[in-house]
Amino acid sequence: MLVATAVLLGVLAGAAGAVPAGQPASLDALALCRAAERLEGAARRQSLERGLVLARAALAADDRDAAAHFATFCTLGRLVQLRGLDPWRPFEAFRALDELEAAVRLAPEDPDVMAAKGATLLLLPRLLGGDPGAGRAWLRRALARDPHHCVASAYLAAAESDAAGGDGLRLPDGC
Repeated sequence: MLVATAVLLGVLAGAAGAVPAGQPASLDALALCRAAERLEGAARRQSLERGLVLARAALAADDRDAAAHFATFCTLGRLVQLRGLDPWRPFEAFRALDELEAAVRLAPEDPDVMAAKGATLLLLPRLLGGDPGAGRAWLRRALARDPHHCVASAYLAAAESDAAGGDGLRLPDGC
């Protein structure tokens, strides 16, 4: 469980800019997840909780909305980050990862979804499904769709740097 939470923290550092196509409530939920990065304390928690409510409502309206699944991944993952591991909610981190998988199924060509999937595969231990080679491939696919994708570029550079004994991930400002 700690590993899944750590992976979410790493992936969510870059996922906030992700916006696959979706219904207005989904996009509002993603916007709230992004806005929460600039907030602190109760305001941050409230933004994430409101985003999660919107994401879940969007899923209830259309469970094939990739943005709703992605918004659930983002908001739920950030709530796990904010609250830490909660014995009353032991599977939230895994639920967030399941939502990412749903977004991948529904929007496999979306560069933001591809970047999040790639970063997840890079950061997860092999025991939990991590695969650095597949992660790099997903990131390259994201960059093939959007050559200026900041998050995919940063994660791929970090992965290649790590493979060469480098320092690891550094997301540029505004990424």
